[in-house]
Formats: sequence, C-alpha cells, structure tokens
Amino acid sequence: MEKKMLNGLFVLCIVSMPFLFKGPKMRENLVIFFSKGVLATLIDAYVVGSKRVEYPARPFPKIFKTNIIYDMLFFPLLSVIWVKQSYNDNLGKILLKSLTWSIPMSIGQWYFEKNSKLFKWKKWSPLHTFGSVSFTLFTIRGFVALLRRLDKLKNA
Repeated sequence: MEKKMLNGLFVLCIVSMPFLFKGPKMRENLVIFFSKGVLATLIDAYVVGSKRVEYPARPFPKIFKTNIIYDMLFFPLLSVIWVKQSYNDNLGKILLKSLTWSIPMSIGQWYFEKNSKLFKWKKWSPLHTFGSVSFTLFTIRGFVALLRRLDKLKNA
C-alpha cells in the first residue's frame, strides 16, 4: 500500500509541475523549488542520521535513507505554492498563513505515522514537524524576499 501511496504522490507532483512553473515568475519559482529541495534534504539527512525518523518505505532504499519524493518534489512544490500564496503579504498575514500549512502538515504526518509504514518517528513528534515545516517555510520566504530586494537594487 505504501508503494502505491508514494507512486501516487510522485504522479501528483509531476502533474502539478507545469501549472506551477509557468508565467513571468518561473525563474523565481525554480529558485524556490531547488532551494527548498536542498534545505529539506539537508534537514532530513540530519534527522534520519540522528535516528529521530526513519523511512521504511521509500524510493531507492539502497541509495537513500531519506524519502526523496518528500524532500525533492513534494515539499519544494508546496513551497512554491506557499510563496505564491504569501507573495504580497505583510509579516502578520505571512505568520497567519503559515499556520494553514504547518498545522495540516503536522496532523497529516501524525496520521500517516500511526496508520502507515511511510515513516517511523523515534525521537520525533507533531510539534517537531510543526517547527521544521514552519522553519523551512520562513527560511524560503525570507530567501525570496532577499532575492527580490537584490533584484530591485540591481535594477535601480
């Protein structure tokens, strides 16, 4: 069942890519996507390496100890949507909107940890997920804000 779920997530990510990477902000969206992929992979490698989480069901288990579909496709695509959603917002709205991402992700991971073999929490909890999702959302959002300021300075 887990393999089917991972294959479904992979297909969903691939199908959504053309819709997310079109338009005048394609370059920015690609930067968001790849930056989040690097950040998620580094954090997940630490979390798995320190034996806080393990992924019993994952693609290429002999090569990767993390789930590369989460780290390199799913979370980066969600970050592209997140930045689009919060593109013109002030800090208060960004904080509020971050809850619409971090709370469902925490609840969803808790549910799947209890009801599937996609991952196993050892020294992890929904609060850790909430913190790590929030941290990466704000890190990527801050990175995008920095890039925008640098672009404005360059074009001024």
